[in-house]
Amino acid sequence: MPTPSVTSRGPSAPDGTWLERWEPENDAFWRNGGASLAWRTLTITTLCLTMAFMSWFLVSALVVRLPQIGFKFSPTELFWLAAMPGLAGGTLRLVHMFLTPMVGTRHVVSLSTLSLLLPLVGWFYVVQDISTPYWVLMVLAFLAGLGGGNFSSFMPSTSLFFPKRLQGTALAIQAGIGNFGVSIVQFVTPWVISFPLLAGATWMGTSQTMVKGGVTSQVWLQNAPAVMIPLVAVFGITAWLLLKSVPVKANFAEQFDIFRSRHTWSMTSLYIMTFGAFSGLSATFPLLIKQIYGQFPGAPDPLAWAFWGPLVGSASRVVAGPLSDKLGGARVTHWAGLGMLGAALWVTTLTQPSGLESFPMFVAGMLTLFFFAGVGNASTFKQMPMLFPPRQAGGVIGFTAAIAAYGPFLFGMLFAWSFAQFKAATPVFWGLAAFFAFNVALNWWMYARRGAANPC
Repeated sequence: MPTPSVTSRGPSAPDGTWLERWEPENDAFWRNGGASLAWRTLTITTLCLTMAFMSWFLVSALVVRLPQIGFKFSPTELFWLAAMPGLAGGTLRLVHMFLTPMVGTRHVVSLSTLSLLLPLVGWFYVVQDISTPYWVLMVLAFLAGLGGGNFSSFMPSTSLFFPKRLQGTALAIQAGIGNFGVSIVQFVTPWVISFPLLAGATWMGTSQTMVKGGVTSQVWLQNAPAVMIPLVAVFGITAWLLLKSVPVKANFAEQFDIFRSRHTWSMTSLYIMTFGAFSGLSATFPLLIKQIYGQFPGAPDPLAWAFWGPLVGSASRVVAGPLSDKLGGARVTHWAGLGMLGAALWVTTLTQPSGLESFPMFVAGMLTLFFFAGVGNASTFKQMPMLFPPRQAGGVIGFTAAIAAYGPFLFGMLFAWSFAQFKAATPVFWGLAAFFAFNVALNWWMYARRGAANPC
């Protein structure tokens, strides 16, 4: 019986973790098992990434309820709590960006997912005790950033599994669905905390008394992390059992070669514009609604509206992936940046209201900003694999994602400063508009204009 040719064999992993070979650009290899393994990996990793984003943004969903159940925190302290997962997420992404070529997809995805149990179990207990010191909550808010860190190893891993012609689609699906974790946790939390999750189970804890608008009710804040704990455990174990690792390896020092390219820095700026804005506004949107419109009679519940922002941004990211594969990432990024610029200027007219009549327009302006940020998230991730070879592209994806993940921390600090100094969020949105305009010009000159040296 003849030995199969090297061009027709599919992938195999004799040691249980590392594949012998991986050639996604080889059509025969892709048909003979490569495609099925890539899509399986994408499915499992995306489920794990969704739980990571839910864990990362859990604090943003809980922080608006803490004063209502008796925690005594100032608005600045609340913004710090909302910002801390962003600080951790960005910092941990700087570590994660190196991990996939060093230890492989299987170990990174499974162990990183299981690490989410630390903040989830911690938050399960502390929300039941209003005497918990502020520093303990800050530590747990930082640990929630473990979920944010995962992105910078999961996404480079996915970029290695797919051919260039499908990378825009694959990365948009994974990041877009993963980003849905933000809106899921902000949407589900108000509902799941409203009833005892397991009636009669004393280990689930007791209710807290919430006072909102003079109305008293019973809530179970611990339910929000509780529903996530078993899912995290199951997905983490599944990743360990079913995932493999692509044989693209590099040590820590070798991966620093990406910093010699000007494209690393330009793409970092573009991704800060898109994902930095998405993540930063996702984390602070509930508090923005509370601070800007919460003083009026009949003020809206922030969590009844805030989840729409990340939902819209996540959905547009999924749709914009195939569009970027078809039209080119730079062209889509150009129009996304212009859309973000227009939306930011629109919002500046709605941040110092005299009543609730402008609230629908404020939400519309913010959702427009989220929509174009999601589109730009997808298109920039199409640009990077076109500018770099596979291993370097993974590193650049990880690095840009790491820096942009400081969005929740940076936005939290900016809004805290703006409200303290000017009693309004308007200066922040003017600053964002200027930053968006700079990046539109940068992307047009380097990648989108006719005759650009590196069209992508």
